[in-house]
Amino acid sequence: MSSATAPGKWDTALKPVEGRRPNRLVHSTSPYLLQHAYNPVDWHPWGEEAFEKARKENKPIFLSIGYSACHWCHVMEHESFDDAQVAETLNRLYVPIKVDREERPDLDAVYMTAVQLMTGAGGWPMTVFLTPELRPFFGGTYFPKEDRHGRPGLLRILHTLREAFDKEPQSVAEQAEKLTRAVQENSAKAFAGEIPPFEGALLSAANELRSQLDPQWGGFGGAPKFPRPVGLELLLRAHARTGQSRFLDAATLTLDKMALGGLCDQAGGGFHRYSVDEEWLVPHFEKMLYDNAQLASVYLPAWQVTKKPFYKRIVTETLDFILRDLTDPATGAFYSTLDADSGGEEGSFYVWTPGELKSALGEKDGAFIANLYNATDRGNFEHGKSILHLKVPLEEKFDALEIARIRGLLAKLLAARAGRVHPLRDDKVLTAWNALAVSAFAQAGFSLNEPRYVEAARQAADFILDGMRKGGDLLHVSREGKSHTGAYLDDHAYLLAALLDLYEATFDPKWTSEAKSLAKQMIEKFWDTAEGGFFSTDGKDPTVLVRSKEVFDNATPAPGGVAAYALARLSLYTGEKSLAEKALAAIKACGKAMEKAPSIVGTLLFAYEQLAGGPKEIAISAPGGMEKARGLLDVVRGRFLPGRLLAFLDASAPGAEQIAAEVPLLAHRAPLDGKAAAYVCKGYVCQRPVSAPGDLGKLLDER
Repeated sequence: MSSATAPGKWDTALKPVEGRRPNRLVHSTSPYLLQHAYNPVDWHPWGEEAFEKARKENKPIFLSIGYSACHWCHVMEHESFDDAQVAETLNRLYVPIKVDREERPDLDAVYMTAVQLMTGAGGWPMTVFLTPELRPFFGGTYFPKEDRHGRPGLLRILHTLREAFDKEPQSVAEQAEKLTRAVQENSAKAFAGEIPPFEGALLSAANELRSQLDPQWGGFGGAPKFPRPVGLELLLRAHARTGQSRFLDAATLTLDKMALGGLCDQAGGGFHRYSVDEEWLVPHFEKMLYDNAQLASVYLPAWQVTKKPFYKRIVTETLDFILRDLTDPATGAFYSTLDADSGGEEGSFYVWTPGELKSALGEKDGAFIANLYNATDRGNFEHGKSILHLKVPLEEKFDALEIARIRGLLAKLLAARAGRVHPLRDDKVLTAWNALAVSAFAQAGFSLNEPRYVEAARQAADFILDGMRKGGDLLHVSREGKSHTGAYLDDHAYLLAALLDLYEATFDPKWTSEAKSLAKQMIEKFWDTAEGGFFSTDGKDPTVLVRSKEVFDNATPAPGGVAAYALARLSLYTGEKSLAEKALAAIKACGKAMEKAPSIVGTLLFAYEQLAGGPKEIAISAPGGMEKARGLLDVVRGRFLPGRLLAFLDASAPGAEQIAAEVPLLAHRAPLDGKAAAYVCKGYVCQRPVSAPGDLGKLLDER
């Protein structure tokens, strides 16, 4: 789809209600909090004003945590938080606090652990009852207003728990103490242990993933199915390392089915959050920046390995979706999410009837698209609507000219869709999620030789470095010119990795210089000096009950694993052994996790591979600029070389010696007989330099 397509008018978070005064959330920057600014509930943001009120009035705290694109958060707001009876009860018996989990992932992690320990499950909206000392004593997720379908009603819970708080204070205090201690013990789990040999660890992880594979529809486990980009990359790396086709087959089956199904927005590009069924047909329609960034980053190596144009198209359509719908035109920074709902219904923005297709495209073309994308009169979704999906890739049925025609029709469909009621767009900028997108754009920009993607990566990185730092310290969130909240480990780790990706797309030493500075800050703020590894928070906020470590890959990569991986990469660029030592110590701090659950510590394995002599180190030197080395660079662009390092030097440019000093991988790398030359090293062994692209290809294809 063209990134120039008009996005239409997106729904806004702040919706004043006639006759109502706003509550304290009206001053928030979070769209999620602003959604609740006109609730009759007397919401407080997380802060001392609310805590003092709870202590002074001896009231328990009602903590509600969610995010703007959460469908059931909207349901609970409509049923309960916008209800006068619930609001009166909450305001009288509790101090209500509302938190955006994306702005405060540290709080979300603490209280999610508490809810999981209490109930065995978790999710959003998250509802937690706290003592005035911020200790949890009861919790859950979505509660209807009244008892329904086996779920206790919120009104009954509010009265029951307040009665217990007043009449059995000792029992409540003991429960809160016990639960808090359990959360702290859970967060302090020791994962340190001997790490197995790398080859064995990688095979264990890849085999564990294959054992979970749905052999018909791809994905891991049953419905609901979530994309697992780190797991898919792990399978691609296992194939690259071993040559075993079973790992590639598992990855490509999943990639195919996701991109053909309703999980992928066939008209507008990009992916929804997850599929409610095993076939990837019916998605939960919210769209997240972090999903789309990671999926673009995994379809890219799938294209490099298989050379399937289908995968390349998915990469470009996903990135073009981000540019069109999730990019701030003024700053180049990336927004966070698109809601699942629009006009009060989930998915209504994305689904079609055959009649609507014909109205948008004309009788003949509309019927063609309806047949191709399986839109029927009966429909496959609510109200007889159809979720567009394919049976096989376009590239297997049509030639390039026909595909261009189909994409032109889809562009018309997208323009027609722009006239519908749009979902809410959460336009806050999160450093961590932006960094994932910077990596995706930088990687694709280089590999596809697409300058506009590289420029998108550069603009977003510049915004973070220029607009999301205070006193040299990185900040976590920004919206409407206001940046705030100290950054977490994921912000630092993902950005560090992104800066290295941006260097490899531009060869501007500015990015490695920024990376070295950021790595130093990350270690100073988050390193566990007692047991090794990285904490997720800097420990400066006393209201956060525990300081945890995130070891396992989830919807986003494990920050500790990404930190280790980025440090290992940076050490090879800079020659600083201390960075490699830190990365190895971080891996050893998670040795038991690697042994017990290898399939969900992929990022740690990527870091381990960097240190185990796995990556190719490629330095290219040319007289007169990158154009002189185009043939050599093109050889690298088209290959999946897990963890590879790539550096370039214009040997004739002023300051070339200084650049080589900044990036030691370039030291003593000169052109050969006036021609561009490539130097390839692996496992501490270097090959003779080559000038012919074919010779470089042979070196890179060696295992």
